[in-house]
Amino acid sequence: MNIAAISTPHGLGGIAVVRVSGPDAIALVSKHFKPFNPKHILSDRPSHTLTFGQFLNASGEVLDEVVCSLYRGPHSFTGEDVIEISCHGSVYIQQQILETLMGDDGLRLAEPGEFTRRAFAHGRLDLSQAEAVADLIASQNAAQHRIAMSQMKGSISRQLDKLRDKLLKLTSLLELELDFSEEDVLFADRSELLDLAHSIDAEVLRLSGSFAAGNAIKNGIPVAIVGAPNVGKSTLLNALLKDDRAIVSDIQGTTRDLIEDTITLGGFLFRFIDTAGIRHTDDKVEQLGIERSKSAAQRAQIILLMSEPGVDFPSIEARPDQTVIPIQNKTSDFQALNGIGVPQLEQQLISIARRTQGGDGDILITNIRHKEALDQAHRDIQLVVRGLEERLSGDLVAEDLHAVIESLNTILGRSITSQDTLNNIFSHFCVGK
Repeated sequence: MNIAAISTPHGLGGIAVVRVSGPDAIALVSKHFKPFNPKHILSDRPSHTLTFGQFLNASGEVLDEVVCSLYRGPHSFTGEDVIEISCHGSVYIQQQILETLMGDDGLRLAEPGEFTRRAFAHGRLDLSQAEAVADLIASQNAAQHRIAMSQMKGSISRQLDKLRDKLLKLTSLLELELDFSEEDVLFADRSELLDLAHSIDAEVLRLSGSFAAGNAIKNGIPVAIVGAPNVGKSTLLNALLKDDRAIVSDIQGTTRDLIEDTITLGGFLFRFIDTAGIRHTDDKVEQLGIERSKSAAQRAQIILLMSEPGVDFPSIEARPDQTVIPIQNKTSDFQALNGIGVPQLEQQLISIARRTQGGDGDILITNIRHKEALDQAHRDIQLVVRGLEERLSGDLVAEDLHAVIESLNTILGRSITSQDTLNNIFSHFCVGK
């Protein structure tokens, strides 16, 4: 079945793109397309060429002058024949072109993510690359874009393929050991196999552990502003956001619930959380706000711990992976109300974000589905390690190794057979992609 959809966002613009994919895509578009050059018959044109002409409705009336971009399968995004019709951005023109195409038999409106799903089905992308397409579309800053581009180019795929090769090597050695067990032939020392299993597990844990940083970059690095009442937490939030987002008052306990907003600094998305002032109080509502403040501090990656002269910093228990920045407000060096010291704080936050992201070659996991699969692979390989340590039969250890491989394969989509799973993944894509 052939599919079509408007691939540009709804609304008015200079141009719009209507995309058609399928085995009959060229013939279906050709019925309504008249090239200005009579020699440029669409069905005769080579792949990756542009053809200028008119698009006609079912009555033969000219709807618009368009450019048809032709991509012949398998060398297209979906792996099928694809034509992208670039027309003027009028909403009316877009709809008329789509309705004209929909009037033909053998063509239907594409479902959300169906073009990318076809690319996955035809082997043009593995599932991790397909999911990165959605992340690339949704990227709003340089860091999100960088990670999505890396994943779309196959950074996760290549790393998992290396792990899979090591696992297959380990499996082969165990199976050879099993085949020749009665002949007392030794293909690998068990200690060597154990070292290999430990090295694989270490890499799986490293990838899984990168999710905290990857998720922070994808959804915003959480920064909790914590301190005693009336030390300038809400004022600092407003200064960072450059907007009066939070109510500022001299009355203690004004902020009783979490106030959250995001801003991009230095190409990184930060999610700032203004919390209720931490103090002893008998007010039940304020107590609830303070508990939420402590919970927000525990979840944050960065804590801006605020105080002022004569006021103690609140006691918090920071995790080793958290960064705490003490800030003495209302001093000559830092005055949130007047913006003194705020630019320096912003640069400090950017530097922390850069360190968190790691080097250019580091792979960060940003998808919770991938994280869960890696955690399962870790649990499976722990069984492999235990089996090797306890000198279990090679066939039993090999079974656990196959489970590790299957867990990693689900990230790339090689072991996913449930259509419900695939439907759930691609349903979050936009129509036309």
